[in-house]
Amino acid sequence: MIDFIEKRKYFYAFSGTLAFLSVLAIALWGLKLGIDFVGGTEMEFKIGDDVSITKDVLCAKIEGGCASDFTVLESQSEHGRSIFVRYKSSDEVFNQKVLAAVKEIDSTTVQLKSDFIGAMVSTQLKSNAAKAILFSIIAILLYIAWAFRKISVPVSSWYYGISAVVALAHDILITIGVFAFLGHFYDHEIGVPFIAALLTILGYSINDTIVVYDRVRENMLKTRAVSNFHDMVNKSLNETLARSINTSMTVIIVLIPMVLFGGESLFNFSLALLIGVAFGTYSSIFVATALVVTIYHMQQKYREQQARA
Repeated sequence: MIDFIEKRKYFYAFSGTLAFLSVLAIALWGLKLGIDFVGGTEMEFKIGDDVSITKDVLCAKIEGGCASDFTVLESQSEHGRSIFVRYKSSDEVFNQKVLAAVKEIDSTTVQLKSDFIGAMVSTQLKSNAAKAILFSIIAILLYIAWAFRKISVPVSSWYYGISAVVALAHDILITIGVFAFLGHFYDHEIGVPFIAALLTILGYSINDTIVVYDRVRENMLKTRAVSNFHDMVNKSLNETLARSINTSMTVIIVLIPMVLFGGESLFNFSLALLIGVAFGTYSSIFVATALVVTIYHMQQKYREQQARA
């Protein structure tokens, strides 16, 4: 049996380094926001089955070219093959140039919609996204504290919840940090799907943490090993290690082809999930569980100091 808990300082150092680099990337570069958050125009065109329209092809046809924020995403909808053209402006003259360029490439093209997302809507989206993430984290904290109330000795169930939330923040922070890096060096923009990916990461990561915590609860109720908490937690972690890794690997095996072959429209969503699931598995084992033991040792040390005083 490997004593992972004994080596927790190494995991803290690794996680702390990644978290610091992520904060640095976010502070220096920030996230490159798509039109969902900053406003802009989205047009949808139905195109022929044998036509391929990429950003480079379309920009070459548009009079005067197009800006770096111009994106073209291909999709299969109820209307057949479609492309979504998005850019951060609301210039009607430019819209007509885009329409003319698409028709020049495919004369059978039909414009299905042309929407403008205003600044007010974008601000509301940002606010709602932040509220959704904050509400989810608070709800998770309260639920774990309630679910593990039967093992409030030697560590309060609130600390299980706090440790899990710290691990979740770790997963989200690293994922955002990676996208700050990608946005700065590779022009990757984030939109509403990125927020959906972050919320999915919250749900998946806490699922892994609950598996380990649940085994701790089982062993605690079975053995009442209050005085040997460190070893009991480490034993629980070893017992669930294979299950956690195998479960995550099945998800990762699905996500890798999505990242590689899912196309531009799925890339950011599937990449965020891949990063979040990988770090969620790591943090549930080496951060969330280890933190509970660290809190236990801190409490023990405090009680000993109080007894000597």
